[in-house]
Amino acid sequence: MRSPILMPQLGKDRPAVNLWFVQPGEQVYAGDRLIELLFDGATFDVSAPANGRVVEQTARSGDQPAPGQVLGWIEEED
Repeated sequence: MRSPILMPQLGKDRPAVNLWFVQPGEQVYAGDRLIELLFDGATFDVSAPANGRVVEQTARSGDQPAPGQVLGWIEEED
């Protein structure tokens, strides 16, 4: 089963994706930090929603996704 990595709501402005801490194929656990966002001069981390492997990154560095937009996907493992 796939779990989406979603862009959080951080205010009325859109933060920018700064960097990914993991690459496709890497194992992650729920709560691991995956993405660093830049927002009003500060950074904010997006955490893994589930255990599994990152299988796709749909947002790239510099992108400014809307709240709720899918940033990537995790293939959950049993």
